[in-house]
Amino acid sequence: MHPAPAFHVEDRAVLLGFLRVHPFVTIAASVGGRPMVAQSPVVIRDLDGEIALDFHLSRGNVLTPHLTQGFRAVVLATGLDAYVSPDWYESADQVPTWNYQSVEAEGSVAPLNEAELIALLDDLSAQEEARLSPKTPWTRDKMKAGKFEALLNGVMGGRLFVERLEGTFKLSQNKNDADRLGAAKGLGEHPIAGLMRDLS
Repeated sequence: MHPAPAFHVEDRAVLLGFLRVHPFVTIAASVGGRPMVAQSPVVIRDLDGEIALDFHLSRGNVLTPHLTQGFRAVVLATGLDAYVSPDWYESADQVPTWNYQSVEAEGSVAPLNEAELIALLDDLSAQEEARLSPKTPWTRDKMKAGKFEALLNGVMGGRLFVERLEGTFKLSQNKNDADRLGAAKGLGEHPIAGLMRDLS
């Protein structure tokens, strides 16, 4: 996360809302001294007040063999980003920068059992099919008998128990209003420009 306090987000509701909108995450871990990265969509779980992120990986993924014994990981969700030219500021002697939104979740990862994995895959499909409304949602009932079970053998599920959750929403909050709004104007119709204007 960016170290500047102006960009720091700790509001759990805001952070979880961001993860719901941007559920496709990067999972980073160091297992046996080797850095490893995987990508997966997540489903947020509230387990009696404890937040967890459920995900699945292909059996051939570099992290998959380590799910059985578990490991610590950081999950990164990214959103909007945009280059900001110093030409757009009112003030002189500025430098280029990048505005962006991201959320990190850190914690221990444990494997899902088969029932939990099936629940995850069903919930993930329902979560993403809902975004396609008014389309009739796809469910695995549309698959021929035995096909889902055969494909299930090709993936493993994991659950990250969230111990740290924080975000960076870098939207030129460290600039004065004239500079921030000048940068937003320079970005034109880019969606991040609207977020920068909303800070006024």
